Amino acid sequence: MESGKNFIVGIFDDESVLLSAVKKIRGSDVKIHECYTPYPVHGLDDELGYKRSRISIAAFMFGITGTCLAFLMMIYMMGIDWPMIIGGKDHIAIPSFIPVVFEVTVLLSALGMVATFFVISNLKPYAKPVTFDIRSTDDKHVMAIDLAKNKKSTNELSSLLKDSGAVEINEKKF
Repeated sequence: MESGKNFIVGIFDDESVLLSAVKKIRGSDVKIHECYTPYPVHGLDDELGYKRSRISIAAFMFGITGTCLAFLMMIYMMGIDWPMIIGGKDHIAIPSFIPVVFEVTVLLSALGMVATFFVISNLKPYAKPVTFDIRSTDDKHVMAIDLAKNKKSTNELSSLLKDSGAVEINEKKF
């Protein structure tokens, strides 16, 4: 997040009030930066207009990569580098490779999804987290609105948040 960004932050006590506030505020052509809740709120992502994540596509691609790499590894090791006859099987016995291929597929899918999530979410070990209100991890629901991305004034947004059920309204600068 760039430095010098101004936000107006609405604090809500109840998730149902937050859901109706999101609907009302988005209906007033206001772009909501993000909502922070202490626990998952069913339907909030739909109300915020989020689309379905494409991380499953990344997982599939990492899984296919794991399958190909595992087959290549097993074929190279058992058929080319050190061919051994084990139990009367051929050097390249595909059915006996399946457990290893499955495990490498699952491993690369999991590690790839974690890495993809970190990259998409811009999570870095050295990054300082942006906290709009510390109570969002305890018992309050927080809605942050970026003032630069909205045409309404601070007073209009404050009154809109107050009318939507916010118990507290703050201005934050990062």
